[in-house]
Amino acid sequence: MKNSRFSPSSFVLNARIADALVPSAAFLLDLGGAPVVATIVVGLMIAYILDSLNFKSGSFFAVWFTLIAAQITFFFSSSLYYTFNYVSLAILSALTCALANFLIGVWASLQFKWMQIEHPTIVLALERLLFVCVPLIASTLFTWATVSAVGMWNAAYYLMVFNCIFYWLYSVPRVSSFKLKQEVNFHGGEVPEDSFILGQLECCVHTLSLLFIPVLFHIASHYLVMFSSSAAIFDLFLLFFIPLLLQLYASTRGALWWVTNNEYQLQIIRFVNGAVALVVIVICLEIRVVFHSFGRYIHAPPPLNYLLVTITMLGGAAAAAGFMLLVWFLTHSAHWYSLHWLSLSVLLERLLWDFLSCFLRTEKNLKGNYYWKFLPLPSVAGYCLARFFTKKSLSSYSAFVVLGSLMVAWFMMHNYWDLNIWIAGMSLKSFCKLIVGSVLLAMAVPGLAVLPPQFFYLTEAGLISHALLLCYIENNFFNYSNVYYYGMDDDVIYPSYMVVLTTFAGLAVVRRLSVDRRIGSKAVWVLICLYFAKLSMLVMASKNVLWVSAVLFLAVSPPLLLYKDKSKSSASKMKPINGYAHAGVVALSVWFCLACIPIVALHFSHVMAAKRYLVLVIATGLLFIVMQPPIPLAWTYHSDLIRSAPILLTLAGVTSVIPISYIVELRTFYAIAVGIALGIYISAEYFLQAAVLHALIIVTMVCASIFVVFTHLPSSYSTKFLPWMFALIVALFPVTYLLEGQVRINKTWLGEIVAEDMAEEGNKFATLLAVEGARTSLLGLYAAIFMLIAIEIKFELASLIRGKFMERGGLRHSQSGESSSAMVPPRLRYMKQRRASTLPAFTTKQIAAEGAWMPAVGNVATVMCFAISLILNVHLTGGSNRAIFFLAPILLLLNQDSDFFAGFGDKQRYFPVTVAISTYLVSTAVYSIWEDVWHGNTGWGVDIRGPDWIFAVKNLALLVLTFPRHILFNRFVWSYTKQADSRPLLTIPLNLPPIIMTDIMKIKILGLLGVIYSLAQYLISRQQYLSGLKYI
Repeated sequence: MKNSRFSPSSFVLNARIADALVPSAAFLLDLGGAPVVATIVVGLMIAYILDSLNFKSGSFFAVWFTLIAAQITFFFSSSLYYTFNYVSLAILSALTCALANFLIGVWASLQFKWMQIEHPTIVLALERLLFVCVPLIASTLFTWATVSAVGMWNAAYYLMVFNCIFYWLYSVPRVSSFKLKQEVNFHGGEVPEDSFILGQLECCVHTLSLLFIPVLFHIASHYLVMFSSSAAIFDLFLLFFIPLLLQLYASTRGALWWVTNNEYQLQIIRFVNGAVALVVIVICLEIRVVFHSFGRYIHAPPPLNYLLVTITMLGGAAAAAGFMLLVWFLTHSAHWYSLHWLSLSVLLERLLWDFLSCFLRTEKNLKGNYYWKFLPLPSVAGYCLARFFTKKSLSSYSAFVVLGSLMVAWFMMHNYWDLNIWIAGMSLKSFCKLIVGSVLLAMAVPGLAVLPPQFFYLTEAGLISHALLLCYIENNFFNYSNVYYYGMDDDVIYPSYMVVLTTFAGLAVVRRLSVDRRIGSKAVWVLICLYFAKLSMLVMASKNVLWVSAVLFLAVSPPLLLYKDKSKSSASKMKPINGYAHAGVVALSVWFCLACIPIVALHFSHVMAAKRYLVLVIATGLLFIVMQPPIPLAWTYHSDLIRSAPILLTLAGVTSVIPISYIVELRTFYAIAVGIALGIYISAEYFLQAAVLHALIIVTMVCASIFVVFTHLPSSYSTKFLPWMFALIVALFPVTYLLEGQVRINKTWLGEIVAEDMAEEGNKFATLLAVEGARTSLLGLYAAIFMLIAIEIKFELASLIRGKFMERGGLRHSQSGESSSAMVPPRLRYMKQRRASTLPAFTTKQIAAEGAWMPAVGNVATVMCFAISLILNVHLTGGSNRAIFFLAPILLLLNQDSDFFAGFGDKQRYFPVTVAISTYLVSTAVYSIWEDVWHGNTGWGVDIRGPDWIFAVKNLALLVLTFPRHILFNRFVWSYTKQADSRPLLTIPLNLPPIIMTDIMKIKILGLLGVIYSLAQYLISRQQYLSGLKYI
C-alpha cells in the first residue's frame, strides 16, 4: 500500500476488537490460574512505570515480554495436559491459547502512536492480521468456554452462533482506521477496495469458515451417530444453511464484494440461494423442532398436519423475507411501484398465515364455532400493519395494537383463565395478566417511536415499563427453580439462555433507538441498568438479586452513561455538585469504592486530590485482599462500624466547634481528654484482664495525644516539652511490655502455690498464651503510635518547607498581594485578622530554628515502627516473604537530620526501602539455610560432602551471586549516577541461576528482584540520557 494514504491516528476499532479479545483473555486467565495472573500483573506494572517515564519503546517491549512470560507460565501451570484424553487435542488447545495471546499483543501494539509513525506498513499489516485471525480464534475460545459450562452435545450450534456473530463484526467490509478520509471519500462517495481492512482472499477464507467449519466440527464430534436418525441428518442442513442465510443478508452490507461488483448478479445470488436456504431451514425446523417438541399440541391428523404446518411456516418465512425486502427497497430504491407490490405481497402472506393459523385450532374449538367469529381480527390487524409500513399511518397502527391486544387477551382467557394452576409462585390468571400487559407495551412502542420529538417521553415510559415488567416475570420464573429446587434441570421453568437472549435483544433495541435519537440519555441509562441487572440472576440464586443489582448499577453507572456527549465542548463534563452526589450514592450503595473510578477518570481527571484519594482507597483495598486480616465474622451481620458512624460524626461535629486552634488551654484540655478516652477504650476492649497495665496505657495515650495535637497546632512551648514527651513514650514501651508478662505470670503462679488442687501445667500454658497475645497487642499498639507520630512530623516538615517557599513568594509578589487584598471579602478578611491576632508569635522561622528535634524524633519513630512491624511479622506470619514489600515503604517517612541521617535528602528517599528489602531477604535466606541444615546438635552437625553440606554450599553460593546486582542498584538509588548502558544488563545472567536452581524461595525472590533492578536501572539511566539530550 502507498504510504501517502496512511494517517497516524488512534485505533478507532478498539471496541469491536475488545468484544472478542477481552472475554478471551478472561478465559485464558481462568485456565492459567494465579501464576499467570501474577505474571501479568507484575509485567503490566513495569510497562506502566516505563510508560509514565515516557519510555515508549521500553513500555512496548515490556508488554510483549509480559505476554511471552505469561504464555510460558501458562504452559507449565495450566491443566490442559491433564484435561484432554488425547495429546493432539492438548497440543491443539495450547496452540489456540498461544495464538489468542499473540493477538492480544498485536492489539496492544496498535495502541502505540510511535509505532504508527515509524512503521506505517507494519501497523496496516497488524490491523489486517487482527481482523483475519480474531473471528477464527475467538469463536473457538467462546465455544470452548460454553462447552465447559453447559456440555458438549450442542457444541456445533454454539460454534455456528459465534461464527455468525464474529462474521458480522469483522467480515463485513470496513475501512482501515489508518486511512486518510480524503483518500477514502472519492469516486462519488464509493469506497475503493484497497481501503478495506480485509482483501478478497481473507473474505473468502471467512466465508468458507462460516459455512463449513460448524458442519465439519459436528461430523467430527458425532460421526458415530451422524446417520442414526433423521434429526441428526437435519442438523447438518441447519448448520450449513443458517450461516448461508446470514451471509446472504450480510451481502446487503457489501459482504460479497469479493465475488462480484455487479448489483444484478448479486440480486440473483441473494434471491436464488436465499429461497433455497429458506425452504431448507423451514423444513428442517419443522421436523427438528416443531414436531419434535410440540407435536402433541397439533391435533390435525397426518398427513394433513405436516402439510398445514409446512404451509404455515413457509408462509411466515415468506412474510419475514418480504418484510426484509421491503425495508431494503425503502432504503435503497426509489421505485414506488416496487414498494406497492411488496406491501401487497406482505399483506397477502399475512392473510394466508392468519388463515392457516386459524385452521390449525383444535377440533373442539372448530365444532363450537367459537373461534370463527374472531377470524377477521388477525386479517384486519395484518392489513393495518402493512398500511402502517407503507403509509406511516398512526391510526392504522393504533388499530393493529388494539386488535392484536384483543386477540392475545381472548387467547389467554379462552385457554388459561379458568385453570386453577399455580406456576412459579403465582396463579396462572396473574401470569396471563402480565403477559397481556407485556404484549400490549411491546406492540405500542413501535408506534410511539414515530411520534414527533416532543412525545418521545411516551416511548421512554413504554420501554421502561416493559423492561420492568419483563424483569419481574423473569425474576419470578427463573429464580423459582433455583430457590426452591436448587437449580435441578427437571424443575427449571425458565432456562438461562432465555434470560441472555431477552437481555441482548433489549440492549439491541435500546441501542438502535438511541442511535436514531428516539429516546433520551436518561432512558438509555435506566434501560441498560435494568437489562444488565437481569444477568445477575445467572450468577447468584436469590429472589432480590435482580433489584439489588439494578439499584447498584443505577448508582454506579451515571458517570459512564449520563455524560456521554462526544462533542469537544465541556458540556459533557459533570458539575462538581453532580460529582459529589454520585460519589455519595456510590459510597452509600457499595463498599467497594472502585466504583468511583469512572467519576474521577472521566470527569475529574484534572483534580489531583481526587486521584490521590482514589489511589489511597484502591491501595487500602488491595492491602486487605493480600494480607487478609482476621476480621470477625460477626461484622457481616452486625456491623458495629455502621452503628458507630453517627456517634463518631456527632462527636467530630461537637469537637470541631471548640476553638482549640486559638486557645492553648483548650488545646491542652482537648488533647488530655482525647488521650484518656482512647486509653480507657483500648484498655477495656483489648486488655481487660491486665488491670495493672491500664494506668500505663492511659498515660501512653495521653502523651501520644498531646504530642500529635501540639505538633499539628504548635505553641510557644512546643519545642521545649515535646521531645521529652516523645522520650516518655519511648521509655513506657519496654516498661509496659515487660511489666505485663511479669505481673501476670507472678500473680498466676502465686495463686497456684496457694491453691494446689488446680492443674499446674494447664494453667501455666494458658497464662503463657495470654501473655503472648497481650504482648502482641501491645506491639501493635505502639507500632500504630509511632507510625502516627512519624506521619505527623513528616506532614509538618513538608508544611514548613512549603511555608518557606510561600514567604519567598510573598516578598516577591508583595505589590500584587496588596492590590488583590481589596478583593478579599470582609468576612474572610476579619477571620484572617482574628486568627493572626489570637495565634501565638510562633512563626515558621522560629520553628525552623528551634525545632531541629523534629527530624530526629521522626526518624526514631519511623525506625521503631519498622522494627516493631518486623517483630509482628515474625510472630503472626512466621516471617512472610511478602510482608517486607509492604513494611519497607514505612522507611519513606525518614527525614534528613544532623544526628542520624546527616547526608540523607529527598534524592535518597528510596534508598532505605531498597536496602531494607535486600537486607531482610538476605538475612532470612541465611537463617533458612541454617535452620534446614542445623538439627540442634551441639557440634557442627553437618557432614562434609553430605547432603546437608551440599545443600548449604549450593544455596549460599547462589545467594552470593545475587549480591552484585543488589549492591550496584542500592548505590545507584543513593546517588543516581549514570553508568554505562551495558553495566546494569551485564549482571542479569548472575541472577538467572538463583532463580532456576535454588531451593530457598527467598533466594529466588532475590534473583527476580535482581533482574527487575537491572531493567529498572537501565531504563532510568536511559531516560536520564534522553532527557539530557533535550537540553543540548
